Parts: sequence; C-alpha cells; structure tokens
Amino acid sequence: MKRRLFLNMENKPSEINISPLIDIVFILLIFFIVTTVFFEETGVEVNKPQAISQQDLESKSIMIAITADGQVFYGGRNIGVVGVRNLVRRMSSREAQPVILQADAQVPTELLIKVLDEAKLGGASNVNVSTRTGG
Repeated sequence: MKRRLFLNMENKPSEINISPLIDIVFILLIFFIVTTVFFEETGVEVNKPQAISQQDLESKSIMIAITADGQVFYGGRNIGVVGVRNLVRRMSSREAQPVILQADAQVPTELLIKVLDEAKLGGASNVNVSTRTGG
C-alpha cells in the first residue's frame, strides 16, 4: 500500500486571527471601567488648616471647596454660597451622603458657618471640615 503525500504548493502566508484577543481586551477594559471608584474633586486647591484630631471619612461624599477669596466650588464650578443648599438637596435625594467642606485656612469663620448652614438646610445630616494632618 503506497501512501501519497499531497503538498499544498501555494505559498500562502499563515494568518493569525486576533478577533478573540480584541474581544477579550474590550471585555477587560469594560470590567475595569465599571469597577473603578472615581473620586470626586472640588476643582480648586485650598490651603487647609491643620488639625491633630482628624479622622478619615468615606470616599462617597459631597466635597465643597471654599477658597481664600470667598468663592465656593463644587466639581470645578463656582456655585456660590446660595448654590450649596440646592446641590446638597439634589445629591442627597438619591442617598444620604456626608458633606465635606474643604475651606482654605484664610476663610473667615462667618463664611464657613454660612456654607455649613446652607448644607444643613439642604438636608445634610453629616457635615465635616477637611483639614491637613497635624503633628
């Protein structure tokens, strides 16, 4: 019994199918985007006062910044003191979130209290002032 060997005489380059690889990369990308925790920033830098008795708070909170020149920011937008109440009311309507005030060390106490009052009137049950580590 003789065996015949048939050779493919065409010089066709071999192809690698990368479609499954691309699918896996996109699935991983979607997974990491969905599971990533995004930190909400105030959009401005403030020089926070120093405190020794500070505590770490949860990351899911409403962060409001008060600059040294008296401007009130949320998410990079200047909302002013009058915008704090509506912001807190809107954000807290979905779920109760603590409010963190990042006030510059040069902010007058009167302005800080006004913003704190507006946050409380907006429905915030937990309002904190952010500080830098003391020692």
